[in-house]
Amino acid sequence: MIVFSLDPRSGIPYYKQIADQIRFGIASGNLKVGEQLPTVRALAVELKINLNTVAKAYKELELLKFLETQQGTGTFISARPPELQEDEKQKKLTAICSEFLSIAASYGFTSHEIINEISKRKGNI
Repeated sequence: MIVFSLDPRSGIPYYKQIADQIRFGIASGNLKVGEQLPTVRALAVELKINLNTVAKAYKELELLKFLETQQGTGTFISARPPELQEDEKQKKLTAICSEFLSIAASYGFTSHEIINEISKRKGNI
């Protein structure tokens, strides 16, 4: 199971943040095939957001075949989640890098310092 968190300052809609966290959870192995997600109501209460926001995230992922909803039982990680398309992966990587570089620059790190730190971690990915 993953712990959900929302960043109101990111500019990314909450439903998208939730969907991204679920997709990352699947990709990283933190969410396993068949694992049940919190109910829409439970997650909305936990995150202190509108039910429709969680429902929209779940619905989007269900349409993309990442999730399966079984009436009366709950929402589960699909048995065979689809692979991300290359262009979608590249867009996500670009967005992650942009956010990361913006944060690093706000702390005054130089590109040389950032590259050195990433190089140190290269084998830990």
